[in-house]
Amino acid sequence: MKTIVFDVDDTIYDQQQPFRNAINTVFPTVKPDDMHELYIRFRFHSDETFPKVMSNEWTLDFMRFYRIDESLKDLGYSSVTKEDGLTFQKIYEKELDNIVMHPELKKVFDFLKNKNIPMGIITNGPTDHQYKKVKQLQLEQWVPTDNIIISQSTGFQKPEKEIFDLAAKEFSMDAEHTLYVGDSFENDIAGAKNGGWHSLWFNHRLRALPENETPTHLHEVTSFDELLPVIQSIFS
Repeated sequence: MKTIVFDVDDTIYDQQQPFRNAINTVFPTVKPDDMHELYIRFRFHSDETFPKVMSNEWTLDFMRFYRIDESLKDLGYSSVTKEDGLTFQKIYEKELDNIVMHPELKKVFDFLKNKNIPMGIITNGPTDHQYKKVKQLQLEQWVPTDNIIISQSTGFQKPEKEIFDLAAKEFSMDAEHTLYVGDSFENDIAGAKNGGWHSLWFNHRLRALPENETPTHLHEVTSFDELLPVIQSIFS
């Protein structure tokens, strides 16, 4: 491997903490034992419905209400009002203002920078929302601004081949020698395969391999502590 590209959400920072804080504020009846599964359903509905925003079929506000409403119903909770769903979104966004890079990821980024390994970012989501996270996480200390792609601004999204092809071109990276690191099998690992890239599945949420999927990733890492040694073994 000669180059590396990262996902953002729940890869570079722990996305479950701001989600948990917002749920506890707006929907205090949610049981602590349900929080992890609720977060997994929330990510599922986010990935499933954002294409409707990209195609202008749904508004972003409706998608954001729908994903939390459906996630709660999946776990047997009552449907929520649109007002409560959007209140949740506002508090969730406020909590995202406080996100920090996980310490182990900072070690990874420092190692790669010291080795002069070219780095990039591909993240799905609304442009303003995701770029705000890029600034909050101070990613441009390690990754050139020109090597950051946010799906909404391109018209493509992971796992589509086109967004990986665009990144390889824009970042001047050779797909055959590029590693993509992300937490979502469906978006990140399947997407990297679509683009002809190699991948590392950062499966720290211990998700099962989706049905009828064949593992194509070079490595599976299941904790933040494991990430640096594996990256060092690949790029040393």
